[in-house]
Amino acid sequence: MNIKEVSNSHNISSDTLRYWERAGAIPPVSRDRNGHRDYDAEDLNWVHFTKCMRDIGVSIERIIEYISLFKQGDSTIPMRKELLIDQRDELAEKLRVLNSNYEMLNRKIDTYDEHMLSYEWKLRAYEKEGQK
Repeated sequence: MNIKEVSNSHNISSDTLRYWERAGAIPPVSRDRNGHRDYDAEDLNWVHFTKCMRDIGVSIERIIEYISLFKQGDSTIPMRKELLIDQRDELAEKLRVLNSNYEMLNRKIDTYDEHMLSYEWKLRAYEKEGQK
């Protein structure tokens, strides 16, 4: 799969894919005989992994750290797992905050008309007092 196809299928710009490779957020991509990127199944798995991690807010630096550990072999499995657990815990906290804010917004929407009516009555009363 060429870079344009990967870009389109993963909704990522070609520039981002090149940057991720250059920075080490994905391992070096296979090349065809003309030197063009030729993403194989393993390359696509790394693109998918990196995109998922970025979508949940994981920094490029943390992804690069994970890739670096991966390249060092099986002895780094516990460290890689710990990195993923840390990211999951951070995401869980973000979800908790988002859910709390989502519920507050729903309560505000549900009672919005009622609150607006009460403010209208207060405004009308204030206007009547000002006319006296």
